[in-house]
Amino acid sequence: MKATRKFIAAALAVTTMIGMAGCGSGDTAQEENPTSIKIWHYEEDNGAQGKAWAKAMEIFEKETGVKVEFEKKSFEQIRQNASQILNSDEAPDVMEYNKGNATAGLLASQGLLSNLNDYVSQYKWDEKVSGSLADTGKYNEQGIMGSGDWYGITNYGEDIVMYYNKDMFDKYGIEIPTTMSELEDAMQKFVDAGVTPLSEGVAEYPLQHLWWQLVLQKANDKFLKAYEMYDGDVDWQGEATTYATKTIKDWVDKGYISKDSTGLKAEDAGQNFIKGSYPMFFSGTWWFGRFQSDMPDTNWTFSLFPETKKVVGSSGNIWVIPENSKRKDLAAKFIDITLSEEVQNLMGNSGGLPIAADPDKITDEKTKELITSFNGVLKDDALGFYPDWPTSTFYDELNASLQELVNGTSDVKTVLNQMKDNYDKGVEAAGVKQQ
Repeated sequence: MKATRKFIAAALAVTTMIGMAGCGSGDTAQEENPTSIKIWHYEEDNGAQGKAWAKAMEIFEKETGVKVEFEKKSFEQIRQNASQILNSDEAPDVMEYNKGNATAGLLASQGLLSNLNDYVSQYKWDEKVSGSLADTGKYNEQGIMGSGDWYGITNYGEDIVMYYNKDMFDKYGIEIPTTMSELEDAMQKFVDAGVTPLSEGVAEYPLQHLWWQLVLQKANDKFLKAYEMYDGDVDWQGEATTYATKTIKDWVDKGYISKDSTGLKAEDAGQNFIKGSYPMFFSGTWWFGRFQSDMPDTNWTFSLFPETKKVVGSSGNIWVIPENSKRKDLAAKFIDITLSEEVQNLMGNSGGLPIAADPDKITDEKTKELITSFNGVLKDDALGFYPDWPTSTFYDELNASLQELVNGTSDVKTVLNQMKDNYDKGVEAAGVKQQ
């Protein structure tokens, strides 16, 4: 497991940055001697990314003498209006945007994002953003991620882990599981004691992430390329999807997952774990910092899902430079600062999951464990992405199908046929199927 990732300093003077004619892509004229740069993102000020990027802005102003004009947007503002904004003079110079085919890929295919290949070479970003992390920054002419040119750069990661309330495990004399057999044995022991083991929310993402993790236990590379990259046909009645869907149904039937979770959202499921109503919660590392602050008197831990070569997760969201920006070189300078060791270590010490931090500089032991775990995932090229990425409507459609599975109104075969029909319709509508 790679313990550290060396910081590569970008030793460029401000005058060099401003005088670099032609490094920015496209025909947009670059402003000479700019005095400000406009940056947008949608992270909370007290969150790990918010704190780290505020520091990056401070460093940027100090190193360049250029003022940062920062505007905090909401995720929905940017998601719903990105195409219109980026096609206007109101576009920022650099902004956070959601990775994936239906988001960044779509904008790249429309010519609204700058090609970052020259900056990647200049700053050697591909030495930090590599493997599965790089897939979400590269898009081909159709807007399909994983190949083609660079249009986005991430500086943090995320994966889905199993959180365990150790106090509840100790109360019932149950060991923290490390294998699938031990996991199911532990859940059965909780059920025997009158406790539902898994906190779930089927109205939003938690259960679809569990379903996808079970798919990843059985899926091979051929399946994943077909599913995520449209390279081949997805076998919806094959081993991986059938195993995952049957396992979810089996866990519901055995009481490991409550049928009442069909109406619960992600926040409900997380709150139920925080309150100690459930001993286990399978969800993202974005909960990590919150559990640290909201569960100070609870002994809890986490681990990757047992017996799998791939885990649910990906890079974090990406920095993109709009094609209409007239300050692209400065925008690239800012992106590089967000990957600096100082900023990355601050993100880690704030409960985030940086991709280029030095674990030895992270002071909290549990956070250090999280970063080391994720570095291991990166080393093994084990990120399995997310199940809803292939189409713009699949998130809601997956949730709806899984709700029917949990409440018993549809059987396994019917649910898989629903998923297949919705997937095929979305892929066909997007026109991204590879021949």
